[in-house]
Amino acid sequence: MPRRERNKFVKRGQILDLEIEDYAFGGKGIARLRNEHGEFVVFVPNTLPGQLVKAQVKKSSKKYAECKLIDVLRPSEDEVEMPYQDIPGAPYINLPIALQHKFKKESTLELFKRIGKVAHIETLFDEFITSPNVFHYRNKMEYGFSAIGYDRTQKTDIDEFTLGFKRRGVWWMGDNLEKDSGLFDKAVEDQLKTIRAYCENTGLPPWHGPKKTGFFRYLVVRKSYSANTLLFNLVTTSNGLSNFDLNAFASFLVSLFGDRLAGVLHTINDEVGDRTIATSGAIKLIYGKDKIVEELLGLQFEISMKSFFQTNPKSAEKLYSKVIEYALEDKKSINDSVVLDLFCGTGTIGQILASKAENTKIIGVDIIASAIEDAKENAKRNQIEGLEFYAADVGKFLNEHPQYQNNIKTIILDPARAGIAPKTLKKIINLNAERLVYVSCNPATQARDIEQLSEANYHIKKMSLVDQFPHTSHIETVVLLEKK
Repeated sequence: MPRRERNKFVKRGQILDLEIEDYAFGGKGIARLRNEHGEFVVFVPNTLPGQLVKAQVKKSSKKYAECKLIDVLRPSEDEVEMPYQDIPGAPYINLPIALQHKFKKESTLELFKRIGKVAHIETLFDEFITSPNVFHYRNKMEYGFSAIGYDRTQKTDIDEFTLGFKRRGVWWMGDNLEKDSGLFDKAVEDQLKTIRAYCENTGLPPWHGPKKTGFFRYLVVRKSYSANTLLFNLVTTSNGLSNFDLNAFASFLVSLFGDRLAGVLHTINDEVGDRTIATSGAIKLIYGKDKIVEELLGLQFEISMKSFFQTNPKSAEKLYSKVIEYALEDKKSINDSVVLDLFCGTGTIGQILASKAENTKIIGVDIIASAIEDAKENAKRNQIEGLEFYAADVGKFLNEHPQYQNNIKTIILDPARAGIAPKTLKKIINLNAERLVYVSCNPATQARDIEQLSEANYHIKKMSLVDQFPHTSHIETVVLLEKK
C-alpha cells in the first residue's frame, strides 16, 4: 500500500496567522500559503477578505486545509464600527449590508454553476430580496449559562458566572453578553446582565461543561413581533431546584418587562448533552401563557417553545410572498387543482397559498408529527379550508398514494438543510408535475438536487435569493422549475 504523501504546508492542530484573500460560498474565507513547494489553499469559516486571523487546522489534505477561526487579529478595511457586542452568531455585523449582499449573491450563483451545472444562471436570476430589518430581526434567542467565562482583556478563560453565548470555537467557555448584540430584542439583551446577577445571587451554580454539573443551563426567549410580547423558558437541572423559587423568578421578569411578558416556562434537563430541551425532561408553565401568536401576511400562527417557526418573520413574509408568486405564476395550473406541499413543516406556505388560490386543495406532508399538529391547529385558527396535512416521511407517503402520479401540476418543496434524499427525489420526479417551486435554506444541497432534476427535464425558469439572516453567511433560495 503506498505511503500517504505528507502535507508540505500544514498539519492538523497547527495554529496559523492567515491573511484572508477571497470569499467562498457559506462564509468561508480563503487564505493561501506559498513556499518552495508551490501554493496551498486554506479555508477559514466566518472570515472576510482583508482580515488577518488566527486559526487552527482541523482538516488537511494534499490540496487544501480547513481551519477553525480562533480570533480576528486585524479587521478588513471594509469593516465599520458598530455599537453592538460582537457574538459568534453575527460574524459579519461590521461589514456594510450592501457588501454582505454582494458576497452572498456572487458566491451562491457561482455554486449553481459549479454544482448544479447551470452555466447561464445569471440570465435566470430574478431578485435579491433584502431583510426589512437589518438589526434586531430574530424572534428567538438561546442564552447559555456557564461556570467558565472569557476575559476579553487578557483573552483567556476565567472562573465566573456567565450568561451569554459560547466563545467562538470553544464548547466549554461562555462569554457574558453585557449589552445589545444587534440581533434580538434590545430591551431583553440590555437586561441580561440584571438577570445574570439575579441568578448568581441565588448561590446556585451555572452549568460547568467539562464537569457536566451545575444548576442553571439556558435561558430561551421567543418574541412575537406582531404583539410585541415575550415568552421565557428557564432551563435548569433538578439538582438544587428545591432551593430555587420559580414564582419569584417569574415575578422578577414581570418587574423587568411588564405587560410584554406573555409567559414563563421552566424546563428540567438532567441530560449531559448540550441541548435546551431534554428528550426526557419536564416542561412546566410558571406564569402566563405557554404560547405566543405571530402574524404573517394576515394569518395568525400560535407558537410554543418547541414549535418550528421562521426566525426572521418580517423577512419570512417576503420569502413566502415570492414562493406564492412563483406558484401562482400560471394560475391555470393552480386553480381547481391539487398542490402538494412537501416537507411542509407547520404548513405556513400551504395556508397562505390556500387563502389566495381558488378551489385549490393543498396536501401538506412532513415527518415531524408535532409540526403537523401545529399546522392543523393554525389552519383551524385562520379558518382556511381545502387543506389536508399528513405526518409521514415524504418518500413513504408518495409510495402509499400512487393516485397523485400524473395528476399534480404544481409541487412545493421546502426540505431541511440536507436537501432531498435521491430516492425521494426520484419519486417526486415520477409524479410528473409540470412545475416545482423549490425553497431551500442550503443552496449547496439544492444545487446538487437541481442537477438530478435537470436530467429529468426540469429546468430553472427563474430564481431569487432571500436574506433571512443578515450578518451571517446564510442565504435562502426560491427556484421555479418547469418541465420541458
